[in-house]
Amino acid sequence: MTKKKKKRSCEPSVEMSSCCAVKAMVTIDERGQMVLPKELRDEVGLKAGDKLVVVAMAEKGKVCCLTLMKADELSNMVMIKLSPVWNGIKKGDKDEEK
Repeated sequence: MTKKKKKRSCEPSVEMSSCCAVKAMVTIDERGQMVLPKELRDEVGLKAGDKLVVVAMAEKGKVCCLTLMKADELSNMVMIKLSPVWNGIKKGDKDEEK
């Protein structure tokens, strides 16, 4: 009887979904820097001076995945998620004024 090895949640599966794909392999140099290939930068629309956010995912206290995201996209996502909260706060302020 063969035991099935449980996959860690951060490991990419062989069958990646249509939203995820390996786009490039980069090397970190001795100064801790890496270069994103030009083709990838062009595809994503990155240009000099753009800011990227590094999101770390951990499992059992150990970082297993790093994701890069455009900083302005993260700002948009935060605003979308927080807008109901903000609207509730504003509504509460208006209710108190009455």
